[in-house]
Amino acid sequence: MPRQDMPADLNPDLRLVRAPNPSAMTEQGTNTWIVGRGAVAVIDPGPADGAHLAAILAALGRGERVSHILVTHAHADHSALAPALAQATGAPVLAFGTARDGMTPAMAKMADGGTGGEGLDHGFRPDIRLSDGQTVAGAGWALTAIHTPGHLGGHLCFRWGMLGFSGDHVMAWSTSLVSPPEGDMGDYRRSLARLASQPWSTLLPGHGAPVTDPAARLAELAAHRSRREREILAALHAAPATPARLVKTIYTGLPAGLLGAAERNVFAHLLDLAQRNIVESDAAPSPAAEFRLVHAKRP
Repeated sequence: MPRQDMPADLNPDLRLVRAPNPSAMTEQGTNTWIVGRGAVAVIDPGPADGAHLAAILAALGRGERVSHILVTHAHADHSALAPALAQATGAPVLAFGTARDGMTPAMAKMADGGTGGEGLDHGFRPDIRLSDGQTVAGAGWALTAIHTPGHLGGHLCFRWGMLGFSGDHVMAWSTSLVSPPEGDMGDYRRSLARLASQPWSTLLPGHGAPVTDPAARLAELAAHRSRREREILAALHAAPATPARLVKTIYTGLPAGLLGAAERNVFAHLLDLAQRNIVESDAAPSPAAEFRLVHAKRP
């Protein structure tokens, strides 16, 4: 049977099928959401896994069909199964764009230099591109796209009444990875603020359990990023440092397998601070560059 772990009172026309790809970055696996009855929408088909494709199709009732396949963002654990599901169902794939779309010019230039690219679905191409505020509707449901760049430049959340599908932007069990150049910390924080300005009953993430108090969680995530920025600035006040050295100073007790992700998040903060003229580096900004406070220039 497809694995479905979800409070039953959220909406009777909502189903969850969880992909079998647990990891330190995906929690128990990718959440594939099925919206509606009859002609349904599938949000985030998940990784390219034949067993998961079979589970999604098995979750459909007699006479039901998939009319739309929506993808929050082009990371392979969310998007890679989309072509196979589209072939099996005849449904179009809808998303903001490719893995490169939505990047700021500065991040696109960095990507051209070969930096980053972890987990990207480079071959992903939606059949239909969704813009911010665009609504996709079916029998008994309507999903409105909200462009929330940060984790990825083309990241979308989807509103369904008071429910929100938050992809990797807001999760209950973990903060989001913001890995430049595809991820942008300034964009991420602005997108958090945008989501916080709207009323939600529950947010349904791409991994882990539903976020049952969205306002509190959004405030917590924003506070976490502000706290991390203060920690970085305090460490740089003592001495210039690379992202790797900052991770050793700031993070304590972090499992070795997560140090790389922590370093990418710190680098994202440094790039955001550099764009705001608070820190600088002698060389072109990179994960190996040494950063210092702007007011602490060397003589």
